Amino acid sequence: MAREQLSAARYSWNGFADRQDLATALAGQIADRLAGAIAERGTALLAVSGGTTPAKLFAVLSTAPIAWDKVTVTLVDERFVPPSSPRSNAGLVAANLLQNEAAAARFVPLYHEAASIEDAAAADSEALRSLPWPLDVVILGMGGDGHTASFFPDAGNLGELLDPASRRIVLPVHAASGGEPRLTLSMARIVAAGFVALHIEGDDKRTAFDGAMGPGAKKPIRRVIEAAPRPIEVFWAP
Repeated sequence: MAREQLSAARYSWNGFADRQDLATALAGQIADRLAGAIAERGTALLAVSGGTTPAKLFAVLSTAPIAWDKVTVTLVDERFVPPSSPRSNAGLVAANLLQNEAAAARFVPLYHEAASIEDAAAADSEALRSLPWPLDVVILGMGGDGHTASFFPDAGNLGELLDPASRRIVLPVHAASGGEPRLTLSMARIVAAGFVALHIEGDDKRTAFDGAMGPGAKKPIRRVIEAAPRPIEVFWAP
């Protein structure tokens, strides 16, 4: 695809006046999708992002009156740190999402204690292989450099991470901009989801997103949006 302005038809923009309104609206969409999957096949699979941005969303979603005991939650990506670390995405999810009604959900982490990040990724793939793929819902975040999941622009294996035909489940990531090594779902697994939402907040993130959609941009978030078979829903609030 030529690096021109990316058509807005590839994504749907949902802007909100404040972050609480965004959290309420997005939590409602997620809950509806999960409930629909449960009604259709008796189970649902949700992958969420880490960081501090989704904390408010998680708090709202945790009270959704759905059959959480039929929901499996995993992560889009994770730092190679134990759950006790303040930088652990699993810790954020446990503290903010797996509470209230959502405490009944099953959680499958990405972190495994291992000799190397490569060994951890292999263990993750085995642990996740038996899940009811494809994902029903994926919630992505985005960094100011245009990365999403742990698809950092300077990752040595970025091509493998963004391979739309990959059969891998979890991949290791080494990127100087990411700090410690990371574990991430492959892009192929993410874009195959029934519903993919990008959750961003603040004027700086909107500027970064607009730049990634502009002429000549090659940011990972654009690559994901281009590869998705269905338009990605973007949720933004200042």
